[in-house]
Amino acid sequence: MYFVTSKKAGYILFCMTPSGRAAVGLTEGQKVHLFERTPGGDWHVLREWDAAERSHTDILIALGDCEEPADPKRLLELIAPS
Repeated sequence: MYFVTSKKAGYILFCMTPSGRAAVGLTEGQKVHLFERTPGGDWHVLREWDAAERSHTDILIALGDCEEPADPKRLLELIAPS
């Protein structure tokens, strides 16, 4: 799976999956968020990590060899526990 870099206020980095159903963001406060897009188009945080413990790069690498699942919540299963 690849990610498309975009912009989101409050985020240093914001990358979406090809379908736009999920995203990974790095906040200005050094928190990493895994998002799912709601049916209304808003972003909902599925999980938060402290960037010192798990970086956005760790997550992108973990998902890099995977196919994008139809349900963004399945991304949590694809990311090995930290």
